Amino acid sequence: MSTMPLSKAFMLNFLGNSPKWYKTAIITFLIINPIVFFQFDPFVAGWLLVAEFIFTLAMALKCYPLQPGGLLAIQAVAIGMTSPDMVLHEMSANMEVILLLIFMVAGIYFMKELLLYVFTKLITKVRSKAALSLAFCFAGAILSAFLDALTVIAVVISVVIGFYSVYHKVSSGKGYAHDHDHTHEGDFHDQHREDLEQFRGFLRNLLMHAGVGTALGGVMTKVGEPQNLIIAEKASWDFIEFAIRMSPVTIPVFICGLITCYTVEKMGWFSYGVKLPENVHKVLADFAKDQDSNRTSKDNAKLIIQGVIAIWLVVGLAFHFAAVGLIGLSVIVLATSFNGITEEHALGKAFEEALPFTALLGVFFAVVAVIIDQHLFTPVIDWVLTYEGTTQMVMFYMANGLLSMVSDNVFVGTVYIEQISSALANGQITRDQFDMLAVAINTGTNLPSVATPNGQAAFLFLLTSALAPLIRLSYGRMVYMALPYTIVLSIVGFMMIQSGFLDDMTKKYYDQGIIHHHSASEVSSGKSGGH
Repeated sequence: MSTMPLSKAFMLNFLGNSPKWYKTAIITFLIINPIVFFQFDPFVAGWLLVAEFIFTLAMALKCYPLQPGGLLAIQAVAIGMTSPDMVLHEMSANMEVILLLIFMVAGIYFMKELLLYVFTKLITKVRSKAALSLAFCFAGAILSAFLDALTVIAVVISVVIGFYSVYHKVSSGKGYAHDHDHTHEGDFHDQHREDLEQFRGFLRNLLMHAGVGTALGGVMTKVGEPQNLIIAEKASWDFIEFAIRMSPVTIPVFICGLITCYTVEKMGWFSYGVKLPENVHKVLADFAKDQDSNRTSKDNAKLIIQGVIAIWLVVGLAFHFAAVGLIGLSVIVLATSFNGITEEHALGKAFEEALPFTALLGVFFAVVAVIIDQHLFTPVIDWVLTYEGTTQMVMFYMANGLLSMVSDNVFVGTVYIEQISSALANGQITRDQFDMLAVAINTGTNLPSVATPNGQAAFLFLLTSALAPLIRLSYGRMVYMALPYTIVLSIVGFMMIQSGFLDDMTKKYYDQGIIHHHSASEVSSGKSGGH
């Protein structure tokens, strides 16, 4: 019979296996917040909550952020920093993102055979690490320009888990067909540990290049990121006009992003340049040969079906036949129907990866509700609107970039486009100024936000995925590995706006009739569907 005091038992149960200092920190936050909110200043309490939530994200490997972040969010609602209605409003406004996570990520799970087949061929045939990194970065960019960054990163995560589990299984002394838990280190042979560490570094490199690729492509088009769609709707720009207006900034940034990818790989800076160990390459190459030689007609039929579904996925998303989540649901139905997956438990596995993150996103929206209700960004917005001309564009770009690093880029972009829409309606700015500021807002929210996982939803999804602890990808490591990209993308974007290049190119597009001047009345007056 245990004689442990009840108080100690409560403390042991609280946040499970998290370190004691971490538990103490969360309890301290929960004690301090009401005191600051009621006795000091609600505005300061709001910013304190944002900092605490970022802390829970930064410590994601100590404890999944849902629990500590959720406790902070529940307290924020309880003490009146925001209301349940506001949280529900934020979640309703972002229903497309929630459906995307629930259905699209699960849909990708049912296409893993095809993805593993294609990417195994790529990784075993392309031996140059720099070329492979460029391929992952370029593919991430092109796919994100037409699809959605979260969908693209879900594909890459699925592929990398496939590689990792194959190597882990073989190095644990098991055959390809055996069941194996790749998260369990007990069976792993000690002589392979050095290779495993190097393989983890190699996979981290590819994931970060692909992740940054989603930002490079996501900024270019109307459908690349959710806030792009909101900005385009406000400005009444179609797909082509949006891409053309952004191009003076996005194309130089894209080129410099690829140059950065190649440079960090060749120079081995910021922990890039990790090569695929020979033993791992052999395991993956042998796996590919084994799969090819033992593939039955039934397996080939599965690959063909998944290939057809992949085409439907790309076409459906590129032409926006339906919301991304609904297309994901169609992928689940088609892939399971034609590949013979009919048991409920077999379907359940597909949802394991995305649902914890979906719940975390719900908590994130509660924090966003606090940002709105406590007007945390208002002083910055008011200050930026005091500037004029190119300086105003530069200030918008910088303010958006800095706020997107600490908050969500979709939220920041939406708040700012709403503000300049109001400024236009009130006669504070002209329609041409509005168009230029919209470019600064879109590029500002999309480029510097690669600095932190909380800036980009795709990065946050990667950080909180089941893959991150397997390959030792922590918040700090992601920030460090993203740093060269953050510096290059932010500076190139800044230079394109500050130098007047954006201004000059836009005037040239007007003169050549490629784009036309809009009237002030063409600005959408309805509330946007984002944050």
